[in-house]
Amino acid sequence: MSLTTTPAATTVAVTTAMAPAGKASPDPRRQQLAAFLRSRRERITPEQVGLPLTGRRRTPGLRREEVAQLAAVGVTWYTWLEQGREIQVSVQVLDAVARALLLDPSERAHLFTLAGAEDPAPVRECPTVTPAVRMTLDRMAPYPAAVINSRYDVLAYNAQYTGIVGDLEALPPADRNLMWLAFTPSRFHDVLVDHEEERDVMVARFRSGMGDHGAEPAWRALLCRLRKASPVFDAAWQRHDVLRPGNGLKRFLVPEVGLLRLDYTSFWLGPAQGPRMVVYTPKDEETTALLARLPVRLPSAGAGAAAPLH
Repeated sequence: MSLTTTPAATTVAVTTAMAPAGKASPDPRRQQLAAFLRSRRERITPEQVGLPLTGRRRTPGLRREEVAQLAAVGVTWYTWLEQGREIQVSVQVLDAVARALLLDPSERAHLFTLAGAEDPAPVRECPTVTPAVRMTLDRMAPYPAAVINSRYDVLAYNAQYTGIVGDLEALPPADRNLMWLAFTPSRFHDVLVDHEEERDVMVARFRSGMGDHGAEPAWRALLCRLRKASPVFDAAWQRHDVLRPGNGLKRFLVPEVGLLRLDYTSFWLGPAQGPRMVVYTPKDEETTALLARLPVRLPSAGAGAAAPLH
């Protein structure tokens, strides 16, 4: 069997050699695992994971060899896994398959359960958003504040922040991302006054972050989704501008409130290009008075786990 020379593929070579691969497993969970993997593979398009469209496709979604390529495992081995064969599988390779198939936290847990393995890195609430961080967000009132990672996922926020961007909890987790909200119809898109300039800055900072995270499926999936949904984003992306995160001024025209001129300041909660708490403070006395009129939607205790942090 031909395998790529990566640590994950080396593990596969060892584990498959130890187990008979010529027959289906009598364990019903192995058959459930096979069906689950097929269903997840068939829902993903090549564009979502940054692969080119090549050849005629007889089935929806990715091909088995494409999943194997993304997970850095052998095609034969992955085929055996998806056929429910009796092969041993390491937790490292399961982790690689989960990432390749863009599994969410619930799907990832289900994968490890069906495989009879313990997840070495179960996806829990983002460790950056500690109770102390949440308390600090609340104490920032009346100033809007949020925790944002370098992919622009909104991980946590206070009630005042919802007065600007809207009710984030009403959105699917994948849409709680400022890049997505800035380039698609949303309240955030509507209230951001200098949207053309601000969106260019966001794209440049996103591209800078891709330098550290470009191999991660979640980053590639967001990029492909944005390029497909927004020609404006695609044009900005192809300019190859880069910019490091920083501070500045934003203007928001909020219905029934007025024009807010807010300085935004980033407080880093981790290393550079990591998560940061962004706090918006009034630029002038008029904005100070208007902040008291912001409509607020109190986030639940669970608000903030919009996406795994990378």
